[in-house]
Amino acid sequence: MKQVSNTRKFWQFFWRSWAIQCSWNYERQMDMGFLYGIAPTLDRCYPDESDPVQVERKKEAYRRHMAFYNCTPQTSAFTLGLAASMEEEYAENPDSMNPETINAVKTSLMGPLSGVGDSFFQGTIRVIAFGLGVSLAQQGSILGPILAMLISIIPSVLVTWFGGKIGYTMGSKYLNKLQGGLMDQVMFVCGIVGLMVVGGMVSSMIGLTTPITFVSTGLVLQDVLNTILPCMLDLGIAVGLYALIKKNVSTTMLLVICIAAGIVFNALHIFA
Repeated sequence: MKQVSNTRKFWQFFWRSWAIQCSWNYERQMDMGFLYGIAPTLDRCYPDESDPVQVERKKEAYRRHMAFYNCTPQTSAFTLGLAASMEEEYAENPDSMNPETINAVKTSLMGPLSGVGDSFFQGTIRVIAFGLGVSLAQQGSILGPILAMLISIIPSVLVTWFGGKIGYTMGSKYLNKLQGGLMDQVMFVCGIVGLMVVGGMVSSMIGLTTPITFVSTGLVLQDVLNTILPCMLDLGIAVGLYALIKKNVSTTMLLVICIAAGIVFNALHIFA
């Protein structure tokens, strides 16, 4: 493995996490941005392009970090640092850990870090910053926009820098303790949390309902479905699309199916 100073790594986590949304997409959202952030680490882990084993393991790592990822950019530095330390550990001791643990940890962190990050930066800092900024600007003070930008930028810079540093150093410190059965337990717990995060995203991002009402009885079908299982239609469409993905149906075809089915069912007043 190619050696570089930790300070240089921290700067890479810092700068590259700012670009995590530059290749945002609807299929996997910030996956390409996360891969861009961790690419220098993977290149250091597998530097020998003439070694077919290293080349294949680097390709595997690149594919691994193309998985779905979505998190507040400022708090993503923590995940980036932690994932980097895990990748280095796996490159040094491939038999000591399961690489699937890396994505399991990433997935389990998305929800908590997004909840804290969005509430802090979008719901608190931005409101305070531009509330004060607008107030001063209305009085004709040039300090309005300057203060708004400073209040917005300074916490973001601090959280991003120290998030990447803490994530990397914490991972390097404790990964050696997660050996054998303990590592399997961590992966199991992270997998459960990750599934909870994905389930919450399904119910909050799809929003499929039915307007069907039986006039003769006044029965609202959506209310009945909600009493059986809230977000049942959301779960059904997610499971259906997942089944098509497992059958290697392309993303383009999935989009066509969703658009066409949405138009047809909406026109028939089946789904809303």
